[in-house]
Amino acid sequence: MEKDLARIALFAALIAILGLIPAITLGFGVPITAQSLGVMLAGAVLGARQGGLAVLLFVFAAVLGLPLLAGGRGGLGVFASPTVGFVVGFPVAAFVTGLVVEKLHRLPPGVSAGIGAFIGGIIVMYAFGTIGMAIVLNKSLTEAALLNSAFVIGDLLKAGLCGMLVAAIARLRPQMLPWYRAPVSQVFR
Repeated sequence: MEKDLARIALFAALIAILGLIPAITLGFGVPITAQSLGVMLAGAVLGARQGGLAVLLFVFAAVLGLPLLAGGRGGLGVFASPTVGFVVGFPVAAFVTGLVVEKLHRLPPGVSAGIGAFIGGIIVMYAFGTIGMAIVLNKSLTEAALLNSAFVIGDLLKAGLCGMLVAAIARLRPQMLPWYRAPVSQVFR
């Protein structure tokens, strides 16, 4: 239990640290950040339950006012910004990413993590982000989805990087992936 709590806190901290990488804010108020990579990794490494809890902890701390979101943002004002859908969708995206890697555990870990990051970290996160942007910016869902298309290439790269990092973890420290069933030859080396 203590190990699980430590891993959840560690990934919440990782997402906060990724927010320190300078963000590029687009004209419609949504920044390009590395934090979505942290969300993908939380789900892909920890699995659905722990990954979702790690990201929920991060979001909870940010909503309480800690300046953890990209650009040093935090507090209830986040709910009035164009990023609200992404912030609300972060825990769901991590949960879905973890759920996919758990269901695809028979595939190579990098492949299952890449697929999970694509489904949870892009499709699910964009669904939430698009709805939030449409509401806050008073745009149609189609207009908000078009605005979100600015993020697609970067997020595809992040999903690929997530897959590569998880593949490396599976090779070097398979016990760090609770959902992964490493081949017997790899466990006893």
